[in-house]
Amino acid sequence: MTDETRPTEGRTTSDYPEPQGRPDFLPADDSPEVPSPRQEPPASFGTSWGDPSGRPISGVPPYGGSPPSGPSYGAPSFTTPPFSASGSYESPSYGNSYETSSYGSSYESPSFGSSYESPSYGSSYESGTSFGGGPDNGTRAYEAPMFGGPPPSGPSGPSGPSGGGTPLPPPRQALPMGTGWAPPPPGAQGVPGPRRIPSTAFLVSTAVAIALVASLFGSVGTYLLTKPSGGSDPSYSLGPLPTGATNREPGSVAGVAARVLPSVVSIEAGTTTEGATGSGFLIKNGYVVTNNHVVALAAKGGEIRIMFNNRKTTSGRIVGRDPGSDLAVVKPEDTFGTPEITLGNSDQVVVGDPVIAIGSPLGLTGTVTTGIVSSLNRPVIAGDETGTSTEEPAYISAIQTDAAINPGNSGGPLVNGKGEVVGVNSAIATLGRSESSQSGSIGLGFAIPVNQTRRVAEELITTGKAKRPKIGIILDKDYKGQGVKIASGPSGGTQPVDANGPAGKAGLKAGDVILEIDGLTLQDGNELIALIRSKAPGSKITIKYQRAGKDHTATLTVVAEDEPTPTPS
Repeated sequence: MTDETRPTEGRTTSDYPEPQGRPDFLPADDSPEVPSPRQEPPASFGTSWGDPSGRPISGVPPYGGSPPSGPSYGAPSFTTPPFSASGSYESPSYGNSYETSSYGSSYESPSFGSSYESPSYGSSYESGTSFGGGPDNGTRAYEAPMFGGPPPSGPSGPSGPSGGGTPLPPPRQALPMGTGWAPPPPGAQGVPGPRRIPSTAFLVSTAVAIALVASLFGSVGTYLLTKPSGGSDPSYSLGPLPTGATNREPGSVAGVAARVLPSVVSIEAGTTTEGATGSGFLIKNGYVVTNNHVVALAAKGGEIRIMFNNRKTTSGRIVGRDPGSDLAVVKPEDTFGTPEITLGNSDQVVVGDPVIAIGSPLGLTGTVTTGIVSSLNRPVIAGDETGTSTEEPAYISAIQTDAAINPGNSGGPLVNGKGEVVGVNSAIATLGRSESSQSGSIGLGFAIPVNQTRRVAEELITTGKAKRPKIGIILDKDYKGQGVKIASGPSGGTQPVDANGPAGKAGLKAGDVILEIDGLTLQDGNELIALIRSKAPGSKITIKYQRAGKDHTATLTVVAEDEPTPTPS
């Protein structure tokens, strides 16, 4: 029956007297008064068990021991007998009987067939099979010492023999046992000890290991993402080529080069022991204009080979050459239908005009370079610098350009933006050269004006020789002042001023200082000679000169010498 229906007759509470030595157990019918379910037991009782309703459970062993499992100690249907006397009592609900004796009693439960032996303080109790009844239906076995002693020996329920089973937890409805209750001591059988906290050294070493592993994986990942592919990619493509026309504007560098290149040739001249290379261009009637120093070796019994832009080659012969202007005309055996080039007007060239140099520098045929006109009327002396040649040097009033001109460009055309020839590439300025090598372009190239080239080429083709312009004076080479001074006395039996020459007829006398020609201030005698030779015979020039500290002007008509002389006149 339940607590609510169980009769209370014959049951009283206990006063819980303090045990004196060995406690005595009283019969159940003589038990003192037991505290009410809502009261706290006295301190001598130890701990208490109760059901979920909050009422304490009777039948808890004294001294703070663990109660045996089963319904005998968890049911709220009977009161706890006092532990002050010996005897036996019965449980009306379950019909169990207990026989007890002081500190050495045994408990018999006829209903469940279990017996308990508890020797005094430190003894253990034994359980046969298990306590039946209750919510566990006899499936739990408890191996807890009664008074803090070692675990009981022998069988311990379904887990096997003593010492081999795993302790089971308290019943599901177990409640706290009060202030004196505590978990089993650490280290007891089946009870885990306190959790160990890892040492600092272990934590540090673990962190370092994790960092190293992460760094390793990061390095491997970076390598895999950035390593070059060692295999080929059959699907790789740079895409289709862009389309577009190759035609260029006629005024562009490409357009001008396309029109001029077919008329430019490469020339090789020399003997069996010496040779020279240069360039040239085709003019009217299949003649080729070039520099004198390009074909000079052929004049000594050598040969000339001419290669056109279409890579066809033929031989050639010298028509005429003028060492004083460094110009020559050559006639090829065949032109292969090559078009002639267009000649321009060098008098219309101004500083800053764009120009294009075309030739065969270092044997590289058809080379095109561009630049501008850097200066005009630049005096240049070209010829044999060693002085061993019997030919006179060339005095050139040149067009200076920064278009790249190198050895092999000599004789090639310098053309303007219209593709018209304005000069013949002839010389370059260098920082120095040795006998075994020759310097290249440093941006200082010089070309013979095409107007002078036109006149000399016509004379060479018609007469085989060119006229030498002159004004009939001899210069003082030792003069260091401003302008150019006419010699004060005869030189080699020749008077300083030819009385029948252009200067004598204009009133110039020995010792006069010529300051300007056609408004151009003279710096030295070479500049005066180069300017006079660039003029055509019969042309007029204006001279400003100084005599006895006074300035004078005069107009002269340039004439030609009958025969070239080895030295300037």
